[in-house]
Amino acid sequence: MKLISFNVNGIRASAKKGLLESIEKMDADVIGFQETKATEEQVREVLFGLGYHIYAFSAEKKGYSGTAIISKTEPLSYQYGIGVPEHDNQGRAITCEFEDFYLLNVYVPNSGNELVRLPYRKTWDTALLNYIKGLEKKKPVVYCGDMNVAHTPMDIKNAAANYNKTSGYTQDEIDGMDDYLNSGLVDTFRALHPDEVKYSWWSYRANARENNVGWRLDYFLVSEGLMPKVKASFILNEVHGSDHCPVGIEIG
Repeated sequence: MKLISFNVNGIRASAKKGLLESIEKMDADVIGFQETKATEEQVREVLFGLGYHIYAFSAEKKGYSGTAIISKTEPLSYQYGIGVPEHDNQGRAITCEFEDFYLLNVYVPNSGNELVRLPYRKTWDTALLNYIKGLEKKKPVVYCGDMNVAHTPMDIKNAAANYNKTSGYTQDEIDGMDDYLNSGLVDTFRALHPDEVKYSWWSYRANARENNVGWRLDYFLVSEGLMPKVKASFILNEVHGSDHCPVGIEIG
């Protein structure tokens, strides 16, 4: 089973930059999208005719946030949000249940300019981890998405210059990721590629992507018991259409 996660930075805009062709080429069984910036109807309009079941969760604020999951196989069940109203009005999380696991697709809040939303981000991390542990009581979890954190210096080009100054690389955000990993989740890419430096996001400024001045912000974390079934974990740098690129895993 091939699973992909892709922050499209506006699904309608990405569709004009080759998204549909990329979806067909990647030929994934399931894809989770983040930052769709679209209503459910708009997402369905973009993705109609590709042969996938479509689930889309939009924010109350138009053109903001939003997540979607498309799957070749109809899930056993699905849920929008994590059951916490203060978080669920932003369209940031969708869960689809499959036979062997839950797939949780999330667009984690950015801490914002001058870290103004960092306190909110910390409450989000705590609430989401509680939600994951609840799911794990029933079956393993595959948690994917734009997690808006570079976990280690290996995951960001200019670590020292950004540490505790830039959203996505503060100690509080790093600690949040540590909490997920210490709770029994595994970072699939780092587990299978312990020494590889590869990024999934680049600023639109200063030719950052061409110069590979990037961050690894997009992840697949899995419940520890599921890790032996993860046959591959990859980052598709060659796929364009957003300031992020897709990441993925294959489960055998």
